[in-house]
Amino acid sequence: MSITTDTLTITAWRDHDPAACELPGMLLGQLEVQGGGSAAVRQLWEQGARRVELPGTVDLTDTAAAADTVRTLCLIRDLTARAVYVDWRLRTGPDPDAWRPLNHLHPPLEVEGPPDPEEVVRQWRDEHYLCKCIWRNGPGFVQIRDRRWGVLNRFTAEEPYYHQAITQLEHGTPTADLPADVLADFREERLIGEVGDLAWWLPYRIQRWIHTAMVV
Repeated sequence: MSITTDTLTITAWRDHDPAACELPGMLLGQLEVQGGGSAAVRQLWEQGARRVELPGTVDLTDTAAAADTVRTLCLIRDLTARAVYVDWRLRTGPDPDAWRPLNHLHPPLEVEGPPDPEEVVRQWRDEHYLCKCIWRNGPGFVQIRDRRWGVLNRFTAEEPYYHQAITQLEHGTPTADLPADVLADFREERLIGEVGDLAWWLPYRIQRWIHTAMVV
């Protein structure tokens, strides 16, 4: 269940390449996205969207707008999973490393807040690749494969309530609604993002593989 039902208006194109987007027929125009997450992204994909531009700035410091921020980040996460290019902007505050938990998402156009924002954007773009932080639901277990920190970290859970918590987090949920031990584990593994009293699931379920599944 989405934490917000507001409609987000985006601009979309049929190709990811900026030059191709200038050709006749490539602009899909402004599209309304209801809710967020995988269902909204599936609809955009079926409409032909391969590049989208999001309005405004995703602001991690504005706790009053936490629901909108989490909803937009979940949308970016699931667009990244389909290798859709996302033109977006991020505000993190002064922490120079606040962007790192998000570096598996498609790189933003601009980052506001850190001491050297241009270097953050450059590094994000240079180090970004698909399948950097993903999860899968296997037979009787959930596994996360995370390369955001330069090495492969794996987190595997067999208990059903972990999967239930991931389902809650998919579109964002109050941290108070999560079991304390699960919340602590996810925080320790840096698998959730938090804005105000809301948390959201950082890894994505891959929709387009860069290699075979066994390699990733």
